Amino acid sequence: MKQNKTLTLIPVMLAFFAMGFVDLVGIASNFVKNDLQLSDSVANILPSLVFFWFLIFSVPTGVLMNKIGRKKTVMLSLLVTLVSLVMPIFGNSFAVMLLSFSLLGIGNAIMQTSLNPLIAAITGGKNLASTLTFGQFVKAIASFSAPYLATWGATKAIPDFGLDWRVLFLIFLIIGTVATLWLGLTPIEEEKNEDRETTASVGRQFAGSVKLLTEPIVLLSFIAIMCHVGTDVGINTTAPKILMERLGIDLNAAAFATSLYFIFRTIGCLTGSFFLRVMKTRTFYIASVVMIALGILLLSYETNQWMLYAAIALVGFGNSNVFSMIMSQALLSVPEKQNEVSGLMIMGLFGGTVFPLLMGICSDAVGRQAGAVFVLAIATLYLIFYTKNVKK
Repeated sequence: MKQNKTLTLIPVMLAFFAMGFVDLVGIASNFVKNDLQLSDSVANILPSLVFFWFLIFSVPTGVLMNKIGRKKTVMLSLLVTLVSLVMPIFGNSFAVMLLSFSLLGIGNAIMQTSLNPLIAAITGGKNLASTLTFGQFVKAIASFSAPYLATWGATKAIPDFGLDWRVLFLIFLIIGTVATLWLGLTPIEEEKNEDRETTASVGRQFAGSVKLLTEPIVLLSFIAIMCHVGTDVGINTTAPKILMERLGIDLNAAAFATSLYFIFRTIGCLTGSFFLRVMKTRTFYIASVVMIALGILLLSYETNQWMLYAAIALVGFGNSNVFSMIMSQALLSVPEKQNEVSGLMIMGLFGGTVFPLLMGICSDAVGRQAGAVFVLAIATLYLIFYTKNVKK
């Protein structure tokens, strides 16, 4: 049984890798900004648009899982993601990128809502947080590879494709296809919960899901997820701009900032899956938000290259395990409604829309990236406030 569970987790973890495709929006929006000569506010519409769809599709996806099951819902998300990756291969106009990023957001909203409960079905409640964290580690590998692939495509001649930085879409398309086929061929048993309102109308189920926000821990966790993702997308998008502004370097060199963030996020996820097994969740959460706070503080004023790198690394490492800790707190707080709670938590990824828009507006208003860092500081303060809700 243990071996079967391990074999089942392999294609599921590959799906987590596909989930990481969404993080290409940070570096991609910077290249689109350069290609089309856009302002910060307009360029930030791209990552914001991706995460807008989490607000629309997350809760309905929780309802859909009750109808067709978790695995089929994940399969649907992978197919939508593949379509989104095909489009930029054939064009890079603003309209094409908007449509591509919209589909990427829709696919990712469905995927993140359904993949976490699928992990819960495979592992049970035991070690759920650590397993989710390992999934985030796999996801982070895709996240930090995107800037490298984009920079490689932008600086190297690729005569066979002529895709410049967009070659990353082709590479991710190939990997995503493998993930889809492998998961589709893997049998996964899902328990049937007779208490779920499978015969109820979609409207009633949707209302029942949203009603869970009246539970204090669910509401507070929802806001915390918004702040976590807002920080994640915000750093992903803004870190290269900070380096260009304060160090006077071009985008190809500054793209390293995004990779650095995700490298330390990956390291954090890998080590976090161990620490969450041997440490109290509350202790580890406190350590994580302290690192985020220190990193944001340094980003607010530093002009030294290595201190800026250190700040980005601190935020990346600190933010790496926050999602899994908040998600596990929420899922275990209402165990009989895990599909619905997961939908609400993933709806919180809408923070990836709100924060980049606010950051773009603030940075344009003050004429410096310090305006964007101020918005990130607000998100960090809430994550500190949420500490009291993390169980030991």
